[in-house]
Amino acid sequence: MTGTDVTRTGRTRTPPAPATGFARENRTLPLPALLALATAVFVTSLTETLPAGLLPAMSHDLGVGESATGQTVTVYAIGTALTAIPLTAATAGWRRKRLLMTAMAGFGVANTITALSTNFPLTMAARFVAGVAAGLAWALLAGYARRLAPAHLEGRALAIAMAGIPVALSLGVPAGTFLGEAVNWQIAFLSMTVLTVALLGWIAATVPDQPGRRPGARPPMLRALRVPGVLPVLFVTLVFVLAHTVLYTYVATFLDAVGMGDSTDLVLLVFGAASLASIWIVGALINRRLRALTVAAALLVAVAAAVLALLSDRSALVYAAVTLWGLGWGGAPTLLQTAAGDAGGESADAAQAMLVTLWNVAMAGGGIAGGILLDLVGSRSLPWTVLLLLVPVLAVVVAARAHGFPARRTARTS
Repeated sequence: MTGTDVTRTGRTRTPPAPATGFARENRTLPLPALLALATAVFVTSLTETLPAGLLPAMSHDLGVGESATGQTVTVYAIGTALTAIPLTAATAGWRRKRLLMTAMAGFGVANTITALSTNFPLTMAARFVAGVAAGLAWALLAGYARRLAPAHLEGRALAIAMAGIPVALSLGVPAGTFLGEAVNWQIAFLSMTVLTVALLGWIAATVPDQPGRRPGARPPMLRALRVPGVLPVLFVTLVFVLAHTVLYTYVATFLDAVGMGDSTDLVLLVFGAASLASIWIVGALINRRLRALTVAAALLVAVAAAVLALLSDRSALVYAAVTLWGLGWGGAPTLLQTAAGDAGGESADAAQAMLVTLWNVAMAGGGIAGGILLDLVGSRSLPWTVLLLLVPVLAVVVAARAHGFPARRTARTS
């Protein structure tokens, strides 16, 4: 890589220093480093969702109701949403490896306190700290993965890094729940600490460093909103994640209502397997087909929701719908983060921080909105809500043909 990188909007970007850009020079994917980033994504995702499978035991030991214990997930999302943008701005000049290791160390401390605490306010404080660490990690990981790869393999590198999300949801949560039931819930959180300590060593050994931005090279955070294409990507992120979360948060309740409550683990496994396949497909095609893949993702989730809304009386169709849902959703984080990075250009870090914030706002909002719908009209309303929310998602993706989700994604030249 020589000279400057050219974004699809014609802006130029200075490449990383040659000493830290070995992947770009060798034009190959640094798999050990990318798998370390994928494990960091796994830790981030699983730390957020792990309490969902451990609520009864946590509630008993902390001396509070299950609904209160459930707020350990909400306070995590709030911590991320409140701090992602200001912390990203404050740490823009930090070297990337130092920042990543700081965020991972934050998870280790927070999960250890969560495991050892018998005091509910202390547990909530630890979960908030974990959310703050997640805000740093999410805003960092996508850009880091892309910078470690040659230009023509950026999409594939991001897909590998983001594979930690479906693995956490489909395998991590059931495994954590099993461990909590077989031993106790504290061991599940301590296991996360052990994994994080091992990950810190892995990152130190295999992940090359990258520089932060110089003070004069850091555009104001809010300037990203004026860059063409950023607002459509952020809108799609907010509403798409909201639609997914409304149903996913209460999928066990929905399955119980349709007579498949005993098959929740298998349904989630099918969803996770389809999500992994989606990530592979997106990684292979994203450099040429970002727009088409985003449209397909929204359509697949919409079709899945329609099947669940109309034909959930047959278990085979429920499994088919969940497969389509996983195929649509699995690659969505990669698609949206790539779109945000492309649209943001020189303000890509700011756009990513905003995306992380809105992602977590949508997750918190989805849990709240889904709970309200559950109480007022029942679980059968959830897939209909997903369908309703995906209409503007598809409309904005289709309309953002010039900026945001372009018909032709111009690869950066090396």
